[in-house]
Amino acid sequence: MRQSPLLVLFVTIFIDLLGFGLIIPILPIYANELGASGAEIGLVAASFSFMQFLIAPFWGNLSDRMGRKPILLISILITGIGYLVFAHAATLSLLFLARIVAGIGSANISAAQAYISDITPPDKRARAFGIIGAAFGLGFIFGPPLGGFLKSAYGIASVGYTAAAFCGANLLMAYFLLGESLKEPRKAAGPLFENPLADYRYGLGKPVIGELLTINFIFIAAFSLMTVSVALLWEEHYGLSEAQVGYTFAFLGVVTAIVQGGLVGWASRTFGDRKLLVAGYVLMFVGLTALPFIPVSLFIPLELLAIVVIALGNGALTPTITSLLSKAAGEGEQGRILGLGQSVSSLGRVIGPFLGGWLYGLHYQLPYLGSGALMIVCLLLAVRLIQRRLSPPAGA
Repeated sequence: MRQSPLLVLFVTIFIDLLGFGLIIPILPIYANELGASGAEIGLVAASFSFMQFLIAPFWGNLSDRMGRKPILLISILITGIGYLVFAHAATLSLLFLARIVAGIGSANISAAQAYISDITPPDKRARAFGIIGAAFGLGFIFGPPLGGFLKSAYGIASVGYTAAAFCGANLLMAYFLLGESLKEPRKAAGPLFENPLADYRYGLGKPVIGELLTINFIFIAAFSLMTVSVALLWEEHYGLSEAQVGYTFAFLGVVTAIVQGGLVGWASRTFGDRKLLVAGYVLMFVGLTALPFIPVSLFIPLELLAIVVIALGNGALTPTITSLLSKAAGEGEQGRILGLGQSVSSLGRVIGPFLGGWLYGLHYQLPYLGSGALMIVCLLLAVRLIQRRLSPPAGA
């Protein structure tokens, strides 16, 4: 019996991000317990995104040939294996291996995005991609508290086994409930195996797509400047406990889920992708630059208001950029281009955290000033793209 594809994809991505959320908050803590230096902790955190950067275009190309469902199933299986390795990671080398394996299996997001492109008309894709973004937010709301509880109560192995069990449930659900969106074989453009840099040259050389990829890379790197240092900001400068930091992240996840789950679809229909793109970067600039300058006595409500502004901007930008990439890609290369988009995002998540940590060491306000400056760059590039290449649709 087949269920609504969007509903199944929503649950699939939610469960996947729930497992991911179990691991991420405790990863640096556990690496430190294994004797890792600060630089090694950074490398462990970045290894997943680096492998995703290398492998995502390949998975996207393969999904254009094999179909979306097989790639989803394979990626879930590989991710589950990575979590099992994590459960037995008694050394730093095994911890690296666990994150590398999970990064190799990280094809599910781009495959899900390509699936949506197959079944959704172009004018409704922003809303559909927003639903998947809401699954992201919900996964990060419930995953981190559960991961922290499991590690403290039952040890690190319980975290890995629980995440692997989520993958097992995900695999069964996708196998039995999800149909294939590519009904007929398509001749996909480009070779299956390609040097990642060659794949980048292919994407960057295409009108609109190349500009969107560049803008998205800068956006993700800028956002990552904040995400790597904001917990330290809240703990050291504002005096929050670790639990309060977790609750604040959960608040960010709740707002993001609300925005991407409903508001972004309405905003896309009302204002159009072009206006949403510009508004998103303005909101991100305002929210990010405000974070370290709010007085300690006004953390509530002003810091929470800044978080709402960031969530609104991020919630608008992520599905809008994906929608624009999908519309600009040819029918036979949806998986390839969306996979390349995921790869670009992963590269931003490799570079951003290292740069953010370095800037925070110089001064606690610098990561947010740097993020704001990069958001202005994104805004200028987006306006240039809109003026030169994105003709306004009727009513936009």
